[in-house]
Amino acid sequence: MQPVKNIIFDLGGVFLNINYQLTRQAFVELGVGHFDAMFTQHHSNDLFELLETGKLSDQQFYDAFRKESATGLSNDQIKTAWNALLLDFPEERISWLEQIKDRYNIYLYSNTNQIHYDQFMADFSKAYPGKDFNNYFLTAYYSQTLGLRKPYVESFQQILVKEALNPEETLFIDDTIKNIEGAQKAGMQTIHLVAPMTVLDLGL
Repeated sequence: MQPVKNIIFDLGGVFLNINYQLTRQAFVELGVGHFDAMFTQHHSNDLFELLETGKLSDQQFYDAFRKESATGLSNDQIKTAWNALLLDFPEERISWLEQIKDRYNIYLYSNTNQIHYDQFMADFSKAYPGKDFNNYFLTAYYSQTLGLRKPYVESFQQILVKEALNPEETLFIDDTIKNIEGAQKAGMQTIHLVAPMTVLDLGL
């Protein structure tokens, strides 16, 4: 195993606390009884795949969600429930991130969408005035702008090529096992970050 020179981090469950159940509960309370069949941490139907790869605008997503869920929910109702899973950026993890960037080439790769992105970036700016979360990384990759998402091996390969990284010298850290398996297929070293473990426990 070669020494690690580069680290690619996931976002949700790594630096940003998330709780999928809060979004599920919010939609169930709005009358979307089959939300579990539509979206979980480990599975999403085509609607969410399209949103996360930037192939749907926010408005197209809201319209498609209303049709898929057979509801008359407003854009704001969908947006609020959809963003309910986004929690906080713990201060100790951000402090750790400031330190780790002096020792490795660090990158971010997150499966997300523009609705979530706008919300968590606003939340970060409010919690850490004057700081930009993306500036902690050499490059921050988000699925909706990359046009690809995890766990597909091609998405990892594209980032490795764009950044001219040797996969054997690159560590990928994520809290979802399917994404870890995709990174392994791309030849990277991996760490599956399972709660209650956090980045502070990695010993990097």
